[in-house]
Amino acid sequence: MSKLVTIYGGSGFVGRYIARRMAKEGWRVRVAVRRPNEAMHVKPYGVPGQVEPVFCNIRDDVSVASVMQGADAVVNCVGVLNELGKNTFGAIHAEGAGRIARIAADLGVASLVHVSAIGADPEADSEYSRTKAAGEASVQQHFPAAVILRPSVIFGAEDGFFNRFAGMTRLSPVLPIAAGSTKFQPVFADDVAKAAVKAAVSEAEAGIYELGGPEVKTFRALMAQMLEVIHRRRVILSLPGFIAKLVAFGFDVLQFASFQLIENKMLTRDQLKSLKSDNVASEGAKGFADLGIEPVTVGSVLPDYLWKFRPSGQYDEMTSSARNLRKNGV
Repeated sequence: MSKLVTIYGGSGFVGRYIARRMAKEGWRVRVAVRRPNEAMHVKPYGVPGQVEPVFCNIRDDVSVASVMQGADAVVNCVGVLNELGKNTFGAIHAEGAGRIARIAADLGVASLVHVSAIGADPEADSEYSRTKAAGEASVQQHFPAAVILRPSVIFGAEDGFFNRFAGMTRLSPVLPIAAGSTKFQPVFADDVAKAAVKAAVSEAEAGIYELGGPEVKTFRALMAQMLEVIHRRRVILSLPGFIAKLVAFGFDVLQFASFQLIENKMLTRDQLKSLKSDNVASEGAKGFADLGIEPVTVGSVLPDYLWKFRPSGQYDEMTSSARNLRKNGV
């Protein structure tokens, strides 16, 4: 274990998959997070002492540099979906990404991997997308040899996408969504991790890779597939644009009025702007094929972690079988 990688945000949804795979590759893994005491779940990814969470604030040069000392590779997968306090889109996606790239270049780090997002565009309506683009530009300016990964919506056991909507089905016979016709190309978190590892160990050419799964589906179609997996019948209601705007405004106001004690985890006005555009890989863009990775489908993974939302949880298949037997008089 002579090689060391520093993963900024390595205890988060995607970061933990990257940390686990880097540990399996035999690297020492330094997981840089704001709350190391809440990141102890990463330690069992390797042998004792191989994976260690450390404190870091990516808004501070000294903090970023201190956890990068001695690193052979750096991965940045820090991102926010909603602005809270000083953790604004600009501070995290643009300034933070640029800071990590600049310091990595100064310290002579061999490889840098930056996890961005499909839809990053300096001309986008969404501030999230604009700051993602600004971060990419800053990374390429300071570290031209960097590999930038742009995943579509990411799914996996800890995701905030399918888990959130599956949880909503427990509360109402109606499942409201915004922009139901928007297209997504869902990608498995571990497939994104495979791509990040390829880049970190210098097995990928520099540049931007757009990572989308093997299927393109509308938001509504994905919700229908989720309902099939969790064995629930719900009416999928695609909210009209003006109602969706009112809902997002209401949740944003609630967050503001509560002095951010109540975080808007449902729908923000900026997220609604992002939903106006399809979230799929661009034609001709480099992707999984260029990395020698074959991504898995949504259907092959969802049952592994959404079973808990079924009416009888892990026993739902058994209860359904027993119900069918009774109907057939067996």
